[in-house]
Amino acid sequence: MNASLLIQKQKQFFQTGKTKEIAFRMNSLQSLKDGIKANEDKLLQALQEDLNKSEFEAYTSEIGIVLEEIRFTLKKLQSWAKPKKVKTPMTHIGSSSYIYSEPYGVAFIIAPWNYPFQLAIAPLIGAIAAGNCAILKPSELTPKTSEVLQNLISESFPKEYLTVVQGGVEESQTLLEENFDYIFFTGSVPVGKIIMESAAKTLTPVTLELGGKSPCIVHEDAHIQLAAKRIAWGKFMNAGQTCVAPDYLYVHKNIKKEFMKCFHQAIQELYGKEPLKNPNYTRIVSEKHFIRLQSFVQHGTIAIGGKTDKDTLTIEPTVLEGVSWEDAIMKDEIFGPILPVLEYDRLSNVIEDIHNHPNPLALYVFSEDTNVQQKVVNSVSFGGGCINDTVYHITSPYLPFGGVGTSGVGAYHGKGSFDTFSHQKSILKQTTRFDIPLRYPNVKNGLKKIKYFLK
Repeated sequence: MNASLLIQKQKQFFQTGKTKEIAFRMNSLQSLKDGIKANEDKLLQALQEDLNKSEFEAYTSEIGIVLEEIRFTLKKLQSWAKPKKVKTPMTHIGSSSYIYSEPYGVAFIIAPWNYPFQLAIAPLIGAIAAGNCAILKPSELTPKTSEVLQNLISESFPKEYLTVVQGGVEESQTLLEENFDYIFFTGSVPVGKIIMESAAKTLTPVTLELGGKSPCIVHEDAHIQLAAKRIAWGKFMNAGQTCVAPDYLYVHKNIKKEFMKCFHQAIQELYGKEPLKNPNYTRIVSEKHFIRLQSFVQHGTIAIGGKTDKDTLTIEPTVLEGVSWEDAIMKDEIFGPILPVLEYDRLSNVIEDIHNHPNPLALYVFSEDTNVQQKVVNSVSFGGGCINDTVYHITSPYLPFGGVGTSGVGAYHGKGSFDTFSHQKSILKQTTRFDIPLRYPNVKNGLKKIKYFLK
């Protein structure tokens, strides 16, 4: 791979102005949509081979979600791309003000392995809609999906416009040494720091979609049965390998016993009494991650699950009690089907505990009390979340998705994706019918008049 030559060709193509044409962008999005539909069976097979994702989970969380994002973007793009006229102050009388959204140029999109198709294509939709060229680097840990993705893009687009580069850490590092116009990264916090450090050398703007320990609070007045089902769904989909999955639970002590009973029932309802024998249960991506997760099961007391199978790299939905913040499982994001449950008496203590740790990517609170809901939402800094649900917020094109602090920089989805890959260029259009003399230094008593005018 000659990274320099590839980027040079993309920059040359960008300079032709072709990608800035709205019709070109819309045709490209339609081509992407057609390509996804044509490769649907191959994608489903690849996701099954890489992660043992069921057809239902693969379609809903990987394919269907991006097809809907494309549909939404096609519907809104012409409106988003129009220059926006904004107000002009009295001091600028005679002029008019506009904001133009212009593409950055060549974007570098680095995708992770946990949702290897969705988290590659979703930012690419934004890059295309905004009028950029793009180089996409999928994960080497999901090779089958990466291969289908590469073929899909190469069949649909010229390399000088959009292309996929496969490989591992070495290829990523080689690409990062080049001078991109924008970098979009989804992955871990440690790698995110490396990306940001590299981007700083060339002052390249970045979006970092990272992670963190996302809390879930179940208050004493929650709808217990529904909360249990929605938390089980959000936590254990994709075997817990979801950046916004609940990482730990705080359950009010008055309802904990009833909640745990409902939670166990919800897990069995979703995955069966023996999840490891469920042919549609997602596996852990690699032996390295499996061993890391397996070590966590030793912390606290196993309340639900706990069984593992190294041959199939599967860990059944596991719930732990008796865990403290001093245990290793509470130090870093779990990113697997293991859920520590802590109990609380006072909500203020929960909020204090969350404050004592890095900003989470997501937060979930289950309560029927509006005051409780608002206290949590207004007291804690986090990327985004749900009241009385989990994970579902990331599927709305009207809600920008992203982190804050250590959980990320920037946001995307819907118009948020278009805005992320666009520079907002401010333009003042001045009249030539008359001039305002006060701004010139040779006007008699000019400063006195300006001070009077600006009171």
